[in-house]
Amino acid sequence: MTFSIVARSADGTQWGVAVASKFLAAGAVVPAARAGVGAVATQSFVNLHYLPDGLALLAEGVPAQEVVDRLTGADELREQRQLGVVDAAGAGAAFTGAECISWAGSRSGHGYTAQGNCLAGEQVVQAMEEAFLASGENEQLSHRLLAALRAGDAAGGDRRGRQSAALLVVTEGGGYGGGSDVLVDLRADDHESPVDELVRLLSLHELYFGKPNPEDLHPLEGELTAEVDGLLRRLGYDDDALPLDARLFDWMGWSNYEERHVPGQIDVVVLVKLREAAAA
Repeated sequence: MTFSIVARSADGTQWGVAVASKFLAAGAVVPAARAGVGAVATQSFVNLHYLPDGLALLAEGVPAQEVVDRLTGADELREQRQLGVVDAAGAGAAFTGAECISWAGSRSGHGYTAQGNCLAGEQVVQAMEEAFLASGENEQLSHRLLAALRAGDAAGGDRRGRQSAALLVVTEGGGYGGGSDVLVDLRADDHESPVDELVRLLSLHELYFGKPNPEDLHPLEGELTAEVDGLLRRLGYDDDALPLDARLFDWMGWSNYEERHVPGQIDVVVLVKLREAAAA
């Protein structure tokens, strides 16, 4: 009834899960991940104990395959379950019970495992695997996971239809303001095209919470200083008692771009949005 991919970034700093299903709010029950530890996906008559128990075993250094074996081995209803695990070292392992609704199965390799049940066919997990591998190791993990999810969706996905999708990625200090390890946590809980909606949400997430590319930062000096000052004044940020950078930060905070603030400089993404706001 669900298809998902669990993966680790090639540099070993991020872990995540992407999932889609004809099920309300699959993101609330399928994925779990912990920075420096690994990630887990439980599906097909989900056993929610698999999530905390799986992460606990991974935190102890138990490898992915053994985590899968221990969780399913202790479950009397294992034949109805499906499970995917990637550990801290990047090993991927999966389990598909004999009673999962056909088509059901998985494809695993170093750094990932893709699995699904009640699918249009084996081509769904095959397409997910191919898309993940083709996305390239230097690509952001969130993009690689979504590429795989989109490929699975395009290959037929859940044969009952579409309803929800979710993306979870963790990395040390990756949360808002560095206050948590949750880099991305997005869900489309009930949507006609949930995977497409997830793509849209990730784009917004990166706009508001992404860190500036150093190559896209420009010093606030010369003609740029005059332009930014004029744009801010047009928007009402004209308090001469405050330096330009402070007024810029005020506007950025009001517009939810504060994660892109770098003292004394302006991100080109922010500059474009500032120009758009002043022209509106």
